[in-house]
Amino acid sequence: MVMLTVALIAFALFQYVGDPISNLAGQETSLADREKLKQDLGLNDSILVQFTRFVKNAVQGEFGNSYRLRKPVKELIAERFPATLELSLLSAFLALIVGVPMGVFTALRRDSWLARGFMTLSLIGISLPTFLIGIFLILFFGVILQWLPTFGRGEVVDLGWWTTGFLTASGWQSLIMPAITLAIFQMTLIVRLIRAEMLEVLRTDYIKFARARGLKERSISFSHALKNTMVPVITIIGLQIGSLIAFAIITESVFQWPGMGLLFIQAIEEVDIPIMAAYLMLIGFVFVVINLVVDILYYTIDPRLRSDR
Repeated sequence: MVMLTVALIAFALFQYVGDPISNLAGQETSLADREKLKQDLGLNDSILVQFTRFVKNAVQGEFGNSYRLRKPVKELIAERFPATLELSLLSAFLALIVGVPMGVFTALRRDSWLARGFMTLSLIGISLPTFLIGIFLILFFGVILQWLPTFGRGEVVDLGWWTTGFLTASGWQSLIMPAITLAIFQMTLIVRLIRAEMLEVLRTDYIKFARARGLKERSISFSHALKNTMVPVITIIGLQIGSLIAFAIITESVFQWPGMGLLFIQAIEEVDIPIMAAYLMLIGFVFVVINLVVDILYYTIDPRLRSDR
């Protein structure tokens, strides 16, 4: 149902955003040629027939040709998706390995000067716009220190159906600044979320009972409190990982990262409707998959769901 709704929104782009005939035909194209092109594209069919055909093609991964690049959209997505996925996964990894320990520490040692420093940094990170963070990193590490490249993906290795920069030094150097830029907002959000949930769990009766039984504080904090904290946090983290892929547009634009976000921005500028529709469908599919993974993690982490069964 979710994908069908996204398909309806994407289909509406074809109907109400721009004129595909004007984008495909030149100014000197005759009216007869325009009418023939319209007939070939199936634009004379009824809305229901066009929508059915669009859904059928979308299931098969067919979205037509790009108006601007004159190439099949699925080929363009296949070329750009590895770059966006690698950037998003590395950003999510950085956000988790830094954000979770910081969140736990600020909850357990909330009166320490280091915890207050972490919370101050998280407030700054969540307040600064992503593009501004990227510009600062480019200015300091790319222009002043000249340690890292300021744009592009670097050298990549072609593995046939996949291209990766993880296997080259220049690929890693090009990946560092965009990944940090994309991870900072997510990391600060995770820190504040885990701290709030952890403090809430630490006030519950079963934590007090565990302390009364004489359990070690480390066991209480990590085996009981943190595990129960992660149940509601997983939902937010899952959605944030999805948003990394969906909203990497700004980061890719700042660093000219050759991913789907940059392709989508260029498609908007040129009213390239097939690319816009394919991007919407792909992002909708990503969120559906992530929600499925989150539901499975619920079942794995929360023993109450298994006992109910």
